[in-house]
Amino acid sequence: MFKTIADPADCEVRFVIRFLNVKNVKPAEIHRQLVEIYGENGMIDGMVRQWVRQFNDGRTKVHDESQSGRPSVVNDGLVAKVNEKIRENRRFTIRMLCDEFPEISKTVLHEIVTNRLSYRKLCSCWIPKMLTDVHKTKRLGSALTFFTRYREEGNEFLNKIVTGDETSVYHVTSELKQQSMEWRHSRSPTPKKFKTTLSAHKIMSIVFWDRQGILLDQFLPRGENINAVRCCETLRKVRRVIQNKRRGMLSQALCCNGNARPHSAGVTQNLIQQFGWEQFDYPPTAPASHLQTTTCS
Repeated sequence: MFKTIADPADCEVRFVIRFLNVKNVKPAEIHRQLVEIYGENGMIDGMVRQWVRQFNDGRTKVHDESQSGRPSVVNDGLVAKVNEKIRENRRFTIRMLCDEFPEISKTVLHEIVTNRLSYRKLCSCWIPKMLTDVHKTKRLGSALTFFTRYREEGNEFLNKIVTGDETSVYHVTSELKQQSMEWRHSRSPTPKKFKTTLSAHKIMSIVFWDRQGILLDQFLPRGENINAVRCCETLRKVRRVIQNKRRGMLSQALCCNGNARPHSAGVTQNLIQQFGWEQFDYPPTAPASHLQTTTCS
């Protein structure tokens, strides 16, 4: 069994074809030997026969013939200059680049930006707040603490985690523009839809779950929001559900509270201490924060 050669140069394969052709080896046999050495992707049988005909017609060069045409204006120096202009103003347009490089066409500039420099135009992601360096440091500390516990306890630590969150559920959710798309003929009239907004009627939903599934799912009465009293009631329900569905998991608990006022209120903290749950510092998050993460063992 021969050792195959991966990614051979084109001229190398053509040298082999020319050598074997001089020895009066048939094109089919030449292709078989090429596949044996260079693999299936070396050169197809039809291309081998084409090069054999060219060598029989008197060709001696194995390199590609130089082609006449307009020389390319794209070079490393131009690419570097375009990249420098982009870094000066990230909100550039191709028309603005044309003003900076009038000798270069829009098509060439677009190719440099998208293909050579691999730039893509992205919109900013909306977040409700910007984290400071102190917040980021606290987040890093919390993440390292969780990783340390996981490294020490393994999957048992993940099995103990119970996470909760709350969200507003609207009675009517408007149809998205993408959801209203239809297949129509080009001559068909454009479909129309009325502009709608989210329903004014909504209720608060609270959900707690763990690795095995949903533990608690409840809806607050209409017009009522989460507060410290409701948060304490929810924590008591979660404790009872864990006792019923996850027996033997409440001997020790690790609670990671969110930093919203209902979760950091004094009555909520006192209740968690009564449960005997250890608490992790939960720094501000962006774009959203969980209500609570509880680990039971």
